[in-house]
Parts: sequence; structure tokens; C-alpha cells
Amino acid sequence: MAAVIGWDIGGAHLKAARAEDGRIVATVQVASPLRFGLERLAQSFAEARAQIGEAPLHAITMTGELADTFTSHREGVLSLTQAAEGELGPVLLYAGRAGFIGADKAALHVMDVASANWFASASVVARAMRSALFMDMGSTTTDIIPVRDGAVASRGYTDAERLASGELVYAGLVRSFIMATERRAPFAGQWTGLIHENFANMADVQRILGTLPDGADQMMTADGRDKSVAASRARLARMIGRDVEDGDDAAWIALARWFAEAQLRAVTDGAMLVLSQGALPADAPIVAAGVGIGMMNEVARRLNRDVVGFDRMLNVAPGVEAAASACAPAAAVALLAANA
Repeated sequence: MAAVIGWDIGGAHLKAARAEDGRIVATVQVASPLRFGLERLAQSFAEARAQIGEAPLHAITMTGELADTFTSHREGVLSLTQAAEGELGPVLLYAGRAGFIGADKAALHVMDVASANWFASASVVARAMRSALFMDMGSTTTDIIPVRDGAVASRGYTDAERLASGELVYAGLVRSFIMATERRAPFAGQWTGLIHENFANMADVQRILGTLPDGADQMMTADGRDKSVAASRARLARMIGRDVEDGDDAAWIALARWFAEAQLRAVTDGAMLVLSQGALPADAPIVAAGVGIGMMNEVARRLNRDVVGFDRMLNVAPGVEAAASACAPAAAVALLAANA
């Protein structure tokens, strides 16, 4: 079986996974903020290809069509498809519920292609497990997808539908804004409101707590300063109108813990909402993926469910397991394309 590279074009990152003979052997993730335009995406493709190698078949999925670089889903899907073809040559485009299509059919399947990467990952889970709750926490969002009777059983498909059903939660381990996590926080024995400015993000919280996975934060910080714990504390302090000198290390750790807990509650609430449909048996495990897999493990503990790593759904080369989970849609689309 020829090599296949699966690509996941996001609004902030470009991810790729290489499959050889049905096995994921390598992955790569590079920063690719689409707000800087398609020129930055071209640079990211070149950087990723230098690491992942070449292959006769490229399969594409995306979420980047939502970037404000584009005026609509249609413009985003067509622009990213054209950009991928320009960098890679002929590609297979993943259209989720419509399967794989040629790039020339993109205009006919815009809303099938748009943000369908979760469907690829959930489909791989459905091939391996009869019932499960698939949860993928990335840098920006968390997907919460039920798998029932060996099939994807989501109530929504588009982002709008999944936001309404609770199957898409805008809570990510790295890029989520602090001001969007809670409306208030405890500090120095009293509640304080938050400043509604992008002074800090969840990467700062995780860094202060010592729980930020290596390589997870590839974006520039909110203030352009460094990624030290001290700088993260200063950014977090600014969210409540203070300077870092207004509290000791323990105070800033306690505040960071509050925001981490608030985000964890939001994701757990999303899982409980999806489970309240009653579609899954009580013993259905959580299949956890993404850079936030540690938080998904805690959600599983709180819900009293077993947890299985997404890499267990795959044939993965030794040492690539964690990276394949972090790049779940890219790995999934590579394997699905190999069997298409």
C-alpha cells in the first residue's frame, strides 16, 4: 500500500500524519495562523513537508475555513482547497458524510467539507468500537461525539448544529481566552470581575500550573512577551486589573487553578449534555484525543467511565502514539483515504 499523508488545515495550526501500509509512522504540527493570510499557509506547508516527507496521495480535511481571512464558508473551503492543490498537487478532499471527493467537486460540497475533521476521527473510533463517547480537546475547541452501534451518532454536523447540540464546545487547552472562560474569579478572599481584553489565554494557565504539554503552545503570547512562568503570571494578573506584585506565587497558582477548573467544568457539562441523550450504554468508555488528553482523562474520572486513548484505535509506530492522538483528524483522514 502506497504512503498517504493526511492534512488537517486549521485556523491556527497545520497538522499532517503519514501512513505507510495502514500504519501511522510520523506526524507534524506547525503554527499556521490564517489571519496572516494564505502566504503563511504556504510557508507552513513547506515546513511540514520538510519534516513529513512526500507521498503519492494527499488527503485534506479542514477547519480553517472559519478564519476571518475569508468572508464565508464557501470562500474559505474553496480558497484552502486551491491552496492545498497548489502546494501538494492533486488531492483527495474529505467531505465527511459525503466521503472523499476530488477538489473539482468542492463547490458542490462546501458544507460537507467545512469543519468535517471531527467526523474523520469519530469514524475511525466507530470502526474500532461499538459504543463510545469520543472527546478530542485541541488548542481551541473540544469535540464531544457519541458513537453508537458502530456508527457516528452525532445530532449535529455543521459547527452551528454541533454548537446547538453541545457536541462542540469552544474550550481549548491553549488558545481559549481567559475572559471567555468565566465571568468572575476569586482573589484575596473576594470575587472580582474580569477585564474583557485578550490579556492572557489558557496556555498561560496551564504553564503556571506546570501542566502545559511540551510543544503544545506554538502561538505568540497575548502581549508578545516570553513564555516563562513569570510572564504568564503577569498576564494572568492583568486579567483582574492587577500587577504580579499584588500577589505571591501561591495566589497566582490558585487563580490559575480556578480558571483550569472552570474550563474543565464546561467540558464536563458538555459531555453530560451529550450523554443525557441516553444513546450510550453506561459502560461506554470515553475515547480521548488531542493535546488536552489529560483533561479528558479527568472528565472520564468525574463521569465514572473508563478512558481509552485514541491511539488505541490506530495502528501506530512505537513512539508516535501521543503525537498521533494530538493530530487525530490528520491521522484519521490518512487512514480513511488509504482504504477509500
